[in-house]
Amino acid sequence: MKKIISVLSVILVFVSCEKVLFKEEVASIDPQKNLDYLWKQCDEKYSYFDLKGVNWNQVKIDYSAKLYDGMSNDSLFQVLGGMLRELKDDHTNLISNFNVSFFGVKNTGPDNFDWRIITDNYLPSNYYITGPFLHDFISNGEIGYVRFASFTGTVNSQNLDFVLNRYLNSKGLILDLRENGGGAVSDVFKILSRFVSEETLVYYSRIKNGPNHEDFTIPSPTYVSPSTNIQYTKKVVVLVDRGTFSAGSFTSLATLALPNMVLMGDTTGGGLGLPNGGQLPNGWTYRFSITQSLDLNRNNNYENGVPPDIQVLFDWTDLTKDDVIERAILELQ
Repeated sequence: MKKIISVLSVILVFVSCEKVLFKEEVASIDPQKNLDYLWKQCDEKYSYFDLKGVNWNQVKIDYSAKLYDGMSNDSLFQVLGGMLRELKDDHTNLISNFNVSFFGVKNTGPDNFDWRIITDNYLPSNYYITGPFLHDFISNGEIGYVRFASFTGTVNSQNLDFVLNRYLNSKGLILDLRENGGGAVSDVFKILSRFVSEETLVYYSRIKNGPNHEDFTIPSPTYVSPSTNIQYTKKVVVLVDRGTFSAGSFTSLATLALPNMVLMGDTTGGGLGLPNGGQLPNGWTYRFSITQSLDLNRNNNYENGVPPDIQVLFDWTDLTKDDVIERAILELQ
């Protein structure tokens, strides 16, 4: 079978959602030098200025005004970390030996998940734990429910075969990715390979390759190839929310190209640019997004989140039911 390796796939050999490459080592403790260096690296290499709508030149002016002689490392960290937070991107971080800056995209939407409600009202007490998957039958044994909380890099043929074989005769499958913050993107393709019958184009990707904000490589296609192991061909409802980030958003974006998969819940947290980074003059490290992921029409407007096909929000006045699961059950009847 022809295997097409996209630019994204090549990058993943070297960096997953949670790993960063550090290239330069220099030494300086001057606050302005550190800010100028970080600002310039972002200005030339960050991939989503067009979508974020940030006036990066004004950001430099505003945050330079916060610097002063003799400021502590903690104070400098707050300034530089604050500057990065203006990008509203949880793949953008400043890392020191005493703190890590982050935006917190999960908190920009309503809470839409509670595992205790699921274990109390849907799953049996002895539900299955198969590798990274928590699962069992729900809805009188008619529907399979699979909780996948993190892309741990431990998805393999054995655990996928067991899970899917168990629900082959079900009416449909629920794959719950709510509050899944991402991880190993390789898991995305292992999972999706079980839901396609032929090699399928799912999105494009491109890499920042020049100092101007619009400098990118030509978009490269990303495909999912069908597994030769157990396939699940019935409808799959994928549950997402603002806590579904990075690899979770890659999965969500791919579902838009797969007719047997329905995205349900709330808009994801984004994170569709793979991160890379470096080192500041004072030794702190940083990372930010250097790629873009595009849909089949080559639009890049999903970095702020992949919207669901069917939006369902939690009713927190009734803790005996999960509204998103209830709607998924209806979809699969």
